[in-house]
Amino acid sequence: MKRFALMISLLLSILCMTQAKDRIVERPPFLAQSSSSIEIDKIVMSDTVTTVYIKAFYRPKYWIKIATGSVLKDNNGNLYPVRKGIGITLDKEFWMPESGEAEFQLTFPPIPQNVTCLDFSEGDFEGAYKIWGIQLDKKTFSKFKLPKDVTVTKADHKMTLPEPVVKYAKAILKGRILDYQKGMPNKGSLYFQDVIRDEAQEGKIRIQDDGTFYHEMNVFMITPCMIRFPFGAVSYLLAPGETTSVVINLRENARKQSHLRQAEKPYGKEIYYGGYLAGVQQELADHPMSFSFTEGNSYEEYQQQIKKLNGKTAEEYKAQILARLPEFRKQITQSKGSPAYKEIINTDLELSAALKIIETERNLKLAHIMTNGLEGEKANKYYAETKIDIPQGYYESLQDFTYILSPKACYNSRYPILFDIIRRIGIDDKILKSLGNHTAAGYLIQNLKAQMIGVSMRDLNPLNDKQKAELATMPAAYNDMALAMNNDLLKQIEINKKKTGFTVNETGEVSNEDLFPSIISKFRGHTLLVDFWATWCGPCRSANKQILPMKKELKDKDIIYLYITGETSPLGTWRNMIPDIHGEHFRVTDEQWSYLREKFSIRGVPTYFVIDKEGNITYKQTGFPGVDTMKEQLMKALEK
Repeated sequence: MKRFALMISLLLSILCMTQAKDRIVERPPFLAQSSSSIEIDKIVMSDTVTTVYIKAFYRPKYWIKIATGSVLKDNNGNLYPVRKGIGITLDKEFWMPESGEAEFQLTFPPIPQNVTCLDFSEGDFEGAYKIWGIQLDKKTFSKFKLPKDVTVTKADHKMTLPEPVVKYAKAILKGRILDYQKGMPNKGSLYFQDVIRDEAQEGKIRIQDDGTFYHEMNVFMITPCMIRFPFGAVSYLLAPGETTSVVINLRENARKQSHLRQAEKPYGKEIYYGGYLAGVQQELADHPMSFSFTEGNSYEEYQQQIKKLNGKTAEEYKAQILARLPEFRKQITQSKGSPAYKEIINTDLELSAALKIIETERNLKLAHIMTNGLEGEKANKYYAETKIDIPQGYYESLQDFTYILSPKACYNSRYPILFDIIRRIGIDDKILKSLGNHTAAGYLIQNLKAQMIGVSMRDLNPLNDKQKAELATMPAAYNDMALAMNNDLLKQIEINKKKTGFTVNETGEVSNEDLFPSIISKFRGHTLLVDFWATWCGPCRSANKQILPMKKELKDKDIIYLYITGETSPLGTWRNMIPDIHGEHFRVTDEQWSYLREKFSIRGVPTYFVIDKEGNITYKQTGFPGVDTMKEQLMKALEK
């Protein structure tokens, strides 16, 4: 009996020794991730295997996938390839449950005890999951100290917003990413809404090996911007002749993005601002406020909120929006921010409400579409043909929105969107009338006038004498900016004259009934992507840019890209735009365009057809479906 007890004791000791060798890290901190869809809940490291416990967060009934090429890389550069999945099959679609959350494990070779940090990567393909800087020594990592050369800007609680300076000058952004390491993404995208061109602008940011980045551009007014990196985003203000600096704290950025670690102690601030209005920018980042009128916190909540609008009149809808304002204004008043902070937030509130009111027709139509489950052509037809009764004087309530009438409204990132929506739905006169005689409206009106000129140049029309005369009556900054834009445009037009890769086609004298068969007949035997578009259509132009990589990837495939537009696309603009859109181009008459719209039930642009080698339409879509879907449909047609 004693011998048996001794053996049991020995076995338990061995078992305890074995277990003691296991190194367990619960919810390890990390520096950055390419997606918040998967997160590491635990890592168990033994002398035979490393098991990574994963929690997934994704839309219910959609799938995720883990590649067989997934690896862990330690801080010494050693690689540990994935062995297998437990609860998930590698390279196979894993469908998310109704909860939108799931768990599985990935096993890897054993990791040495001296390893303190890991990176996880599926590979270098687009959309690959990556997690950088997974910390195995949580205690050391938690001892965060801000570098001495990083300034912590304190808010001035008496700060008021200065009157914005209107001049055409260079604005500079200086940036730095703390804990940046080689192998992390070294590119980011800069976005801002160009008030004068009435469109979103995008630029590229390159991160240096030491984590610093730099960007400069000419602006004529306060310009809210955003930089988006694969691991996060930062918003900031630029101003003519000013420098803005941002320091991004990856540790805190990752903690705030995490599903599992948000309750942990912060690692300082997520962003540290310096330079132009640093105190106010810091307040906005540290104490964000948002106001939801119909949005909700998820797509499902958004659908529920929109459906509640079904059957409401325009006046009932507006009353619902306006009824929320006192509650939101009280929240702003009771906040501890500076007067400058509160003014920007109040502007955001009014712009949010104004945009909802301006979008009355759109939102009431969407309510009907969602409530009745309309999809595809039925939804497009309802949206295009249904008219919502907007009473006379409906927009006069906007004259009470004093913050958006102020020139200081340009400090808010939503300000440019107001111009975009006003112009898109064609209610300039109603909006301007609702402004009454408010003296501050002059700034808004000047920008609207400048925008008319800027949009013309955006559409590749050089300045004419009438526009030059108009600019001469405006502040010098507008004239300086317009002349710079015009000079760039004239250079671009000359460059376009030398470009190849596009062909202008004539339709010939054919009946309306024979028009489309005649257009595609010369390309019979090839797979076609037909794009019904317009030069003035922002989504059309955006889609043309997005499919450029796809066209390059499929350049050896038997695909012809065919573009059809109508006379609403000005001839000069069309001629100057198509050199950058490689393919076969047709510009039809208004009568022909109307016939094509009616025959094929084209409810808007862009509308796409995929046509196989026999001339059959295999796919039709209004609105850009995305590069992946477009490529998939083209490949299907090629295989027929």
